[in-house]
Formats: sequence, structure tokens, C-alpha cells
Amino acid sequence: MTSGDLRIGVVGVGERAVLASHAHHPGAGARVVACADPHPRGQEAARTLFGPEVPVHQGHEEMLAAGGLDAVMVLSPDHLHARCVLDALRAGVAVFVEKPLAITTDDCDLVLRTARTTGSRLYVGHNLRHAPFVRRMRQLVLDGAVGRVRAVWCRHFVGHGGDFYFKDWHAERRNTTSLLLQKGAHDLDVIHWLAGGSLRRVTAVGELAVYGGISDRRDRGGERMSEWHDPEANWPPTSLRGLNPVVDVEDISMLHGRTDNGVLVSYEQCHFTPDYWRNYTVIGDHGRLENFGDLDGSVIKVWNSRRSGYRDDADLTVPVPRAEGMHGGADRLLVEEFLRFAAAGGPTETSPLAAREAVAAGHAAATSLRSGSVPVEVPPLPEELVSYYAQGQP
Repeated sequence: MTSGDLRIGVVGVGERAVLASHAHHPGAGARVVACADPHPRGQEAARTLFGPEVPVHQGHEEMLAAGGLDAVMVLSPDHLHARCVLDALRAGVAVFVEKPLAITTDDCDLVLRTARTTGSRLYVGHNLRHAPFVRRMRQLVLDGAVGRVRAVWCRHFVGHGGDFYFKDWHAERRNTTSLLLQKGAHDLDVIHWLAGGSLRRVTAVGELAVYGGISDRRDRGGERMSEWHDPEANWPPTSLRGLNPVVDVEDISMLHGRTDNGVLVSYEQCHFTPDYWRNYTVIGDHGRLENFGDLDGSVIKVWNSRRSGYRDDADLTVPVPRAEGMHGGADRLLVEEFLRFAAAGGPTETSPLAAREAVAAGHAAATSLRSGSVPVEVPPLPEELVSYYAQGQP
């Protein structure tokens, strides 16, 4: 191995292992030198992706004990994140953890405290902060295109939700808490980024409206989503078959709340729409902006010059640049930023604090949803953690 390569260990070689492939550039700065996955399919995938010479361990504990790592990428199912991350931080290596940071607010705070105590670098994979359409919207807000932000709305149409989230471990509360947290962590992080603040009080409503009525269930423990997902089939949603044996997360949810800087938030998520995309609207005291599409060919429109009825000819139309790769090239940019951070530290577009705030908002919303939509306070971060991470994990 070239002495200058950052030595990467990968925990969980499943559908998101493509992220780790962006970190595997032997002789060019980083390479994957070890993997951990208890399933034979994951072990086979590790050798295919990273070479037959790469050792593959049953568990992350064994991989960490073997040593020889500079950083670890945790790509395991959500409910396993906290334990893997804590062990890696205590082993003194830099950690990339796929979003969400954890599935409870308490576990997020424990991870943040542990990273501070150990001094190990922590990075959370919120790739939408690198997505071209989000970055354009964020810049328009910073440039004052709509004035002072007063509200942020998001509608997430999860058109393939039945295949993506109701045929495996995602369908169970014990593994995700809720899809308002698991899937919503992306959107809540973007909402916070656009609003310039974090939700502190939420109410939510939702139900298992469609997929709970489908009785055809089976265990897919030996399969991968890419093997059962067919974008041309499974319509209407009630025709889905082979759902997870346990389905107890909601398939439609709605959140309302207020951020610590007074911005009103509305977030809607539905897993049985025919289309699949995110639509954000930012309303300020001097205009409104909205994205139409979220990948190649999408545009952002700004209305900020006068009152009118609907005008397709907005005052400003910003095309979103085309980019190669998953999520508009965001996955590659995300991993590149992590590798720079793991090697040298410094500021990053993602933030462990923001990742925690997204989980905390989703966790509080799940509590509200299942408690008759009562308002729930989102616990604030301890000041000592805010101060530490605001300095960029010095």
C-alpha cells in the first residue's frame, strides 16, 4: 500500500456501499483496506468492490481490533449506527456515518459527546448539502433573493416508497423510529439550512394508510432492494406484494413547526405517490422561490418583483447544472469532502450539529404523531457541544 493513502474501513457493504467506492483510489490518496459485514452477500460484495485481498470481518469490533485504519465509513442499517460510530470514535479513527446520525436524540447526543471527548473527527453523510439544486437555493437565500426568510415548506413525493422502505428493515419502528426521521432527516436538514435555524417545537400527523392493508409479506433478509425494485411495475401501490413481515411505520406524514429563529416550517412526506421528487418553497418578506425538479433538467424559480396571478415567467429562473453520478454528483462530492476532513480537518458543508438537529426534529415529530398530534418540544443542544463543533472539531 502506498504510504500516503488514507486507510479506510467500511462497516456494512449493502446498497449504499457505492459511497465507499468513491473513497477507493489506491495510490491516489485513499483506499479501502478492510470491511465488516455479517452477511455472505455483503462479504462477497466487499471483495467485488475492493478486491479479493481486502480482509472482510464478521463485525466492526473485529475490524477495529485488527488495527491499521485511519478512518471508518459506517454504512450499516440505521439502528446499528450509534454502536458502530461510538466504537470507532473510541478507537481514535475519523468516522463517516451515513445519515441519519442515529435513530434517537439521546444516541445522537452521546455520539457528539464521545467525539468531543476522544477528539476523533466525526462526519455525517448528508449528501443533499452537495446536491446542485439545494446549493443553488441556499445561495439565492443568502443573496437576499426573497428577503428575510419567514417560512420553508417541503413536499416529498416518495414515488418508489413501497419498494424502498416497506419491503425490508426500514418498515419497522425499532430500526428507524419513523420515516419522518429516517427519510425525513435529509429534508429536515435542508429545511434548517434554508431557514438558517433549527426546529424547536413541532406537531405532526400521519398514518399507515396504504401499505398496512397489504397482507402479502415475506422475509427478504437475503435479498437487496435492487433485486426487487422495478420502477415500471407495482402500480397502483395497493398491488405491491412481498412486504416486510412487520410494517409499523407510517406511509404518509405531515409536520408543522417553528425554528429557533422564528421561521415557520411545513414538511409533508408520502410514500405512495406516482412521482418521486422533492419540492421546496422558501417564502421571504420580499418574494418566493421554489424548485421544479431536483435532478438534471430542474430549475429554480424566483418571484420577487410584483403581485400577480401565477406567472410561469418568473422574475428569475435558475437552471440547475447537470452533473454525473448519484444525486446529481452529490455522493462523490460528499465523500471527497470527508476524505479531506479525515486527513486534515477544517470546515465542511455538512455538520454533526445539524445532523443531530434533523434527527431531534424527526424524533419529536414521531412522538407528536403517535400522541394525538400534541406539540412536542425539540430538546436544545448542550452549549458546550455547540461551542466545540462550531469551531470545526478543533
